Amino acid sequence: MDEVEVVVAHSERATLRVGDVFLKVDADQARIDAEVEAMSLAPVPTPEILWRRPPVLAIAALPGAALGRLGGPATGSSAAWAAAGAAIRTLHDAPLPPRPGRAGRSATALAAELDAECELLMTSGLLAADLVTRNRRVAEAALRPWTPAFTHGDLQIAHVFVDGDEVTGIIDWSEAGQGDALHDLATFTLGHEEHLDDVLAGYGTDVDLDVIHAWWSMRSLLAVRWLTEHGFDPFAAGCEVDVLRSRM
Repeated sequence: MDEVEVVVAHSERATLRVGDVFLKVDADQARIDAEVEAMSLAPVPTPEILWRRPPVLAIAALPGAALGRLGGPATGSSAAWAAAGAAIRTLHDAPLPPRPGRAGRSATALAAELDAECELLMTSGLLAADLVTRNRRVAEAALRPWTPAFTHGDLQIAHVFVDGDEVTGIIDWSEAGQGDALHDLATFTLGHEEHLDDVLAGYGTDVDLDVIHAWWSMRSLLAVRWLTEHGFDPFAAGCEVDVLRSRM
């Protein structure tokens, strides 16, 4: 235990690694409550909770390594991505948790948020108007009725750990709850659409690809300004702005 690694840190929360222990510090106690509850209910591997002393949650490191990260290489085999798809399907088929999650916002609320964000992106000059307008049209396909599922809500590939071709755990459950299953699938494959077929093979059922594409645009449009304001770079190669450009 030679050093403390800052995994992620911004004004809302921070995650530190000390040896084989992750310390999550969150200013919003409700997020920690939701995370603990979701991990207790999820029928997929999750990290062991070591202790909890608000505002800190200590969890054990998972075996294996994350499948990759947005903007970086994806490290897993096709079989590992298919195994992740199967794990996601297991989660989505589980009994519903008691509360709505990040993926459970209504179409009306999402449309209002999207319209406001697109306006800010264009008036600020952060993104070109044609890029915003095109992706706003693509995103509309996500604004439709859906059947609630048990969703993770922030299922980035960095949150799914594998050892070989086996999923060893899924981390960061603070956005979990009832929501749109395709939101999870789209978040998981964002920036790595070359693995979408593998994921869907493991998931085991047909999905509407137009809605997956819509969620790619939706998530990217809603994230760009927040990321920029919190010290992240959505303009880096393979990240959110490149995802938006791929829809042009």
